[in-house]
Amino acid sequence: MTDSARLISTGNVIVDIVMTVDRLPEPGGDIIASASRMTAGGGLNTLVAAQRTGLPVVFAGQYGTGPMGDIVRAALDESGALVIQSGLSEVDSGYCVALVDATAERTFVTTVGAEGRLTREDLDRVPVTGHDLVHVSGYSLAHPVNAAALADWLPGLPAGTRVITDPSPLVGSLDPAVLGTTLRRTDVLSANAREAAIMTGAGDPAAAAAALVPRVRPGGFVVVRDGAVGCWLAGEPIGVQPLRVPGFPVHAVDTNGAGDAHAGVLASALAAGLPPFEAARRANAAAAVAVTRPGPATGPATAELDAFLRDADHLKSASG
Repeated sequence: MTDSARLISTGNVIVDIVMTVDRLPEPGGDIIASASRMTAGGGLNTLVAAQRTGLPVVFAGQYGTGPMGDIVRAALDESGALVIQSGLSEVDSGYCVALVDATAERTFVTTVGAEGRLTREDLDRVPVTGHDLVHVSGYSLAHPVNAAALADWLPGLPAGTRVITDPSPLVGSLDPAVLGTTLRRTDVLSANAREAAIMTGAGDPAAAAAALVPRVRPGGFVVVRDGAVGCWLAGEPIGVQPLRVPGFPVHAVDTNGAGDAHAGVLASALAAGLPPFEAARRANAAAAVAVTRPGPATGPATAELDAFLRDADHLKSASG
């Protein structure tokens, strides 16, 4: 890894209010949560995952002042991220209510605060080099102010800067022009199977990965995450046919933040010079570890991730 490589996040750090439930209530119904917690989440999860695996991180997003903003500020301070913006004084940060059901699936309802007010002037404060990786989230692109600023800023980044885009569950409601501009400057597109299907109309994750390759920057590649199955790679330098990177079977207790852990470790592995397949395998392992723990920012540190992969390799050798 080069000394100057960093992950610059343009995403949203908000507060997650997480409730564990047996099932989602029917419309008009009510249920009692078996557990709840309130913690910073959103874009923080990706930053923490990258930082824990050796990649310095920069937070370029906006945040607010108030009860939620206090939680966000404290979490950013604890994360070790370099925080670029000074924050907004007239508005609080937003928050998300996340319901985690008995299958470990999560359902979100989000309200927007200061994180939806990231301007081009804010982004111009961010020093970006050709060694850096920039992470863009569809949650940011869903906010009109952020979307306009990012679509204007991304094309002007240094040619060597790699952009990683996660379109988010909101991809179906994003402005097609903004999404198109973002994808044309994207070197690594990482979407889950549902998001990839929305973007392409292809229900098969491998086919969706292949269909998305022409939409990213020439020389880039696509990752379609498919839960415990692993993920599919397509684009450069994978080859003509999509390639599956196997996942790791674990007992999942909370899938909240798994995609973020995957993105953060994928970024750190690519910054370390690993090829896409090996980088994606480490990211799959990080996501597998993350879902075995309650909470959003649960990705492993390098030593734990290495041990997990050694154990997995040992079990594979012993069984085959």
